Amino acid sequence: MNDAHRPNAEGPQLRTLLLTDLCDSTTLVERLGDGPAADLFREHDRLVLVLQQRWRGRLIDRSDGLLLLFERPIDGLGFALDYARGLREMGTARKLDLKARAGLHVGEVLTWRNSDEAVKVGAKPVEVEGLAKPMAGRLMATARPGQILLSAVAEPLAHRAARELGERGQQLLWKSHGRWRFKGVPEPQEIYEVGEPGIAPLRAPPNGPKAWRDVPLWRRPAALAAEIAVLAMIGTGVWFATRPQPAIAFNQRDWVVVGDLRNLTGQGVLDDSLEQAFRISLEQSRYVNVLSDLKARDTLERMQRKPDTVLDRAVASEIALRDGARAVILPTVAEVGGRVRVSAEVIDPHTQTTVYAESADGTGANSTLGSIDTVTAALREKLGEAMKSIERDSEPLPKVATSNLDALRAYALGLKAYASRQYPEALQYFQRAIDIDPKFALAYLGALRVHTGAVDSRMGRPFLDKAVSLRDHLPPRDGLYLDGWVAEFGPHPSAQAPAKWKLLATLYPDYYGGHYNYAWASFLVNDFGEALRFAKAASVPQNAFRGNAVELSARVQLAQEQYASALRSFEQAAKIERYGPNRRHAAALAVMKRFKEADTLLSQLPTGTLLKADVTNEFERISVPVDQGQWDRAREVADRAAEAARKATPLLADEFELIRLSVLSLQKPRSVDAARFEAVLRSSLEGARDVSNRDRNIQLFHALAAAYMTQREGLSAIAARWLPELEKVSADIDDPMARQLLQVVRAGQLRLQGQPEAAVKMLRPLLADGRELFQVRVALRDALLAAGQDEQAALESKWIAGHRGRAYMEAAGDLALQTVNVADTNLAAGAMSRGGQVVANSR
Repeated sequence: MNDAHRPNAEGPQLRTLLLTDLCDSTTLVERLGDGPAADLFREHDRLVLVLQQRWRGRLIDRSDGLLLLFERPIDGLGFALDYARGLREMGTARKLDLKARAGLHVGEVLTWRNSDEAVKVGAKPVEVEGLAKPMAGRLMATARPGQILLSAVAEPLAHRAARELGERGQQLLWKSHGRWRFKGVPEPQEIYEVGEPGIAPLRAPPNGPKAWRDVPLWRRPAALAAEIAVLAMIGTGVWFATRPQPAIAFNQRDWVVVGDLRNLTGQGVLDDSLEQAFRISLEQSRYVNVLSDLKARDTLERMQRKPDTVLDRAVASEIALRDGARAVILPTVAEVGGRVRVSAEVIDPHTQTTVYAESADGTGANSTLGSIDTVTAALREKLGEAMKSIERDSEPLPKVATSNLDALRAYALGLKAYASRQYPEALQYFQRAIDIDPKFALAYLGALRVHTGAVDSRMGRPFLDKAVSLRDHLPPRDGLYLDGWVAEFGPHPSAQAPAKWKLLATLYPDYYGGHYNYAWASFLVNDFGEALRFAKAASVPQNAFRGNAVELSARVQLAQEQYASALRSFEQAAKIERYGPNRRHAAALAVMKRFKEADTLLSQLPTGTLLKADVTNEFERISVPVDQGQWDRAREVADRAAEAARKATPLLADEFELIRLSVLSLQKPRSVDAARFEAVLRSSLEGARDVSNRDRNIQLFHALAAAYMTQREGLSAIAARWLPELEKVSADIDDPMARQLLQVVRAGQLRLQGQPEAAVKMLRPLLADGRELFQVRVALRDALLAAGQDEQAALESKWIAGHRGRAYMEAAGDLALQTVNVADTNLAAGAMSRGGQVVANSR
């Protein structure tokens, strides 16, 4: 009584089918008996349920075997591998040889729900039909016990995504078993096997009545004449009737290149605005990845083409092939019969042929945004994205962007200027977009990015607040990006922002802003393993800012004392970005004591000016001379940098004054007027109290560093006077690196008060996870010396002298203690070479 009609029927959908069959299940019942067999099958059912949830499978049918649907081939493969392993473990526990055959195929299927009446009398809740189903069945029936067979459609998709299975995916064994003939399937099919070592048979399946190896003609002379006759009768007409339709084996997270919009309407306002709208609409997908326009233009430059070259079918296809994109999308807008038509073609970059085409018509230019949403949704479905996913991850363009085409055009021009690092021009365009449409949330977010990139958080705050008030007008991905910046500007940025950036990186693994920002947040707290992992994830060719990610990887490698790797990464980043010398590259050379090369590189950098980026070049210009013992040169640069920083921002002014005083103190201990350090402490602490200040954690670190330097100068009274206020603000901000430096200051007070053992007890726990500040080791060494534990102190001196990369790269406090760290490596190394020990600071 399966209803003849098909209620709730859906259209054809591209799905992954997995069919399995538990081998010799009837024999198992006879061998075990009804009771033990029932227990076995109950455990089997629990295993299937767990794996179904883990791999997001949809169970359609079950008896001795299973029929499951999956969105992606890699999910079906993951289920099959875990199922084979689970059966093996169940069998081992019972001294049985439990194995299943499995067939995996990708193809179009029809699904529909049976009526409640039909289900009540025994029908399945969901039915699946289509040519893909018997194909998966033939593969399963052909397989040997324990064997997983894949079709030629499923194998490349699963093989390419095998990295998602982690280390196990790298150890899988893949084998082709050649071309096979299946009963009822007109064309021979190549089949593949995949499995884990020691589990998979990795042997050719046996021939059977429904599947047999496709033997070449020359090995079948008796049938040769007959087959030639058949071929002659069929002729050219059969080729036309059976030729394959164009298609792209598109998989989740594959990339597309969006070509330049062809505007055939004559209305110039549609040029940039609709192209940007098309990107915004398409980028809402978690299934399709859109290569950024900046990355496409960068590849264009590497192709030695002019930056303004039109990305037509041929050029965009070449970019796709170079950057590993699977498809090209060419959008067009035209007037047809008095209506405005938006259309788009999906192009196979290998052949430049059109695979799919979609269009939507509307009345007037303002209809184009709705038409774009319609077209992109249809394209996403054609590329394999599930309709539920499209509905979940799509918002209308007027809601998540703007309904005003002039505002959209200004925003598009702002993005282009930002991508070219023309920040003042970009800010003007974003402001123009805001003036036209005050509810354009993406434009506020663009202005925020300009200000944060220019290290001007106070100017960026109003744009952040406005974007927050309009969060419902942002696409889901950009909403998460905004959440990250809200945490960065919040009262506890170091505690809250990393989780926000990691969430963005997890939900949108190919949106590299999340990876990079999380890597940077990890780097700031000395979590070098996590920082390197996410920086490398952002170092892929599709990332428009790949050079930044490679350079961050280099910094992490240098902090991990991987000098040769770091140097290679710095050189690679310089080639990618083509920005020439870089101060951190110079630091790497200095770490390796290649001072002449480091000095030459630093001499090519701009000198400290009103430009904040130029002022920061002075960090290494001070530290590298200190590393060489060139104190007069270091003081000259420090004086110049402090003067330039006073004209930049309060944060930089306090920081470079602290560095200047530190150089004086290092050269001539106890030569600095205590009031100077106290002035820096007071000014920095004032900035740290401002809850609206995004940099308050950095300014707290500067205040603590100033207190620490007074201790090194033997001025413990100043640190004692300010310590209660420093503790209060530190508890409010809750920054992990500031907490460590606060412990260093507390321990310093104990040591200077004659309690070195208590200082050692306070500092040792900070070494537990390997994220300790460099100066924690210095303070511990000093406390051990004061406590008379010379052998332990010598071990700390060895660590200090051997971590030159960390001394230069530790980013806590915006490099405020870099110069002190570098000086301490040389003091420790010098004392060790003399067979002695460094005298404790201010002892």
